[in-house]
Parts: sequence; structure tokens; C-alpha cells
Amino acid sequence: LWLKTGSLKLSRKDCWYYRAPFEIFSANSHRDLQHQLTPAMFAFCSSKTQAGEPSQCVPQSQPGVTRQYTQHTHGIRTQADGSVPAEKALQKLEQGNSRYVEGMPQQRSFDADARLALAQHGQNPFATIIGCADSRCPLEIFFDVQPGDIFVLRNAGNTCTHAEGSMVGSVEYSVCHLHTNLILVLGHTCCGAIAGATATALSKTDKSQNDAQPSSTLDKLLAGLGPVALQAASELPAGSTVEEVAAHAVKVNVFHTIEKLLTYSKPLREKVRQGEVVVQGAIYDIVSGKVEFLGACPRQVLVLDMDAALVVRAPPLEDSTKESNFVQGKGSASAKTGGA
Repeated sequence: LWLKTGSLKLSRKDCWYYRAPFEIFSANSHRDLQHQLTPAMFAFCSSKTQAGEPSQCVPQSQPGVTRQYTQHTHGIRTQADGSVPAEKALQKLEQGNSRYVEGMPQQRSFDADARLALAQHGQNPFATIIGCADSRCPLEIFFDVQPGDIFVLRNAGNTCTHAEGSMVGSVEYSVCHLHTNLILVLGHTCCGAIAGATATALSKTDKSQNDAQPSSTLDKLLAGLGPVALQAASELPAGSTVEEVAAHAVKVNVFHTIEKLLTYSKPLREKVRQGEVVVQGAIYDIVSGKVEFLGACPRQVLVLDMDAALVVRAPPLEDSTKESNFVQGKGSASAKTGGA
């Protein structure tokens, strides 16, 4: 089936992702079609873009909706498309967030064909984002992207303090195997992890509290963010409230995570040194929806000069001995007798 208007011919293959609501006319009635469909409905086909980059238009009859015409090889970003330079990737995130804030997100349809394309042809994200696990921070929504566009890592406080292996290893996978060129560390306002860490750090005024050992994994997480809170407090005027310190600590923590990430990963440092990968920070405002892009870490040049790497932590000798004895059948009566 061909739709014909003037000198412009569109096949069903060309239009399958546009999904505009209009009637289908036979090829013999193309003269009537010229009068019944305005040129604006097909403006999305007239602009030329680079391969893999979608163009957009807004039909005058539907304000508030941005239609998307994709030029991805399989209708969605896959390994069949080219990689995106860091500068362009950052621009795509900025533009996506602007559309979200303005209430003009692109209208997409992630259907069975898109899922099949990703499964068959593999993922090819244009950016890697380390964000907070907070349920109020839906990254794909406020960056107005779809599955396959961004490689997302999330934990409480968007930190590497106590998740070095999983976070750093996943980032290395994204840049070394998926070839993403942009890494964005994203904090957010009103972060509960930062607020808790700040309150805990500032409340430790006597020796007994400072010497107390964390009693839970959460306590360890908050203790690991303590230096961030103390640095934030030192950068503010004396007498600042806990809330003011916590708000500033969100930004301090973003750059702290970047420093940890570069410190722990030698492959990542090399790629940043060579200009192949860009690492930047940002903060999402959960009230306005706007993302503030902070740029590179101020101490990045110093960190790149380091010669460090993540060291795997060996288990305590006592625990490792017990485990070894158990494996050898020497650890318990049940092991010796074959019992459960």
C-alpha cells in the first residue's frame, strides 16, 4: 500500500512507527488525499537527520504531543545503530528533560516488535547513568527516553562507597563492551540517604558515638556517606542547619561518587584520559522535574593522575577457615556423618 501526496511517496514500512490517526485511502484516490491530509502531517519525513537519530514534529491539530519518526535500523536503538558521541548523548539527555519539564514528551509505542528487536539485535545505550534508588526518580521518564536508550545503575544515595564491585564493574561493562561514551552520576533533591547520613554524621559529637560500630548494613551505608556530609558542612557558613547541609551534600556526593568511580577503575581512567569517555554530574529536582547538569568533577585532573584500582576484600581469616573446613567435611557433625 502506498500513500501518495504530490511528489512524496510513503510506504507502510516508512510510516509504521509514526502511528498517526488518519484514514487509509487507495492509491487511485491520491488526488483526494492531497486535499484531505495537510502537508504538516508528513513534515516528519521531509527533514534529514543522521542515521540512528529520530526527528520530531508536532502536528498543529494535537498540541502538547510530540510525534516521533525513528530512523533506527530496527525501529529502536540496537547494536545495528552507531554509537553516540558524549557531547551528543549529553544533548539528548538535556533535550529529553526539557520536553519532560514542558509537558511535551515524545509519543512512543514500545510494543512486541521493539522488544523482539532488542532481544535479537542487542542493546546499544547512548549513555550510562548512576542514579539513586529513590522511587520518585524515574530516570527513563524525566529524560524522555525508551528501553534500550540508557544503561542505568541505581542504589540508595547514588554512591560507590559500599557497592564498589557491582557499580564499578557494571560501569566498566557499559563503556568497554556496550561502548557508551557518556557516564552521568545523578543525584536528586530531598535524598533520604544523604539526609540520614548528614544527621548521623553531625550528631556524632562525643567519643563514644564516634567509636560505635555500625549495627546494620544501612548503618554502614550511612557511615560511608559521613565524609560527604562533613565536607558539605565545612563548605557552608557556621551555624547552617542540618537541612541546609544535607541539601549541599547532594552535590558534594555527586562529585564524590565520580572520584570514587575513577579511583577504583583503571580502565575507566584510561578512557577518560584518552578522551573516549566523558564523566559528568547532575542533580534532579523532584519538585520541578528539571535536571541541573553540573559538568565534570572539579578534582578530576588530580584523580586521573592516580594509579589505583579496586582491591577485592578478602574474608576474615576465621570465616574463611570455617568455610574451608566445611567444604572439606571437617566443619560440623552433619558434614562428617552426611546429615542435612
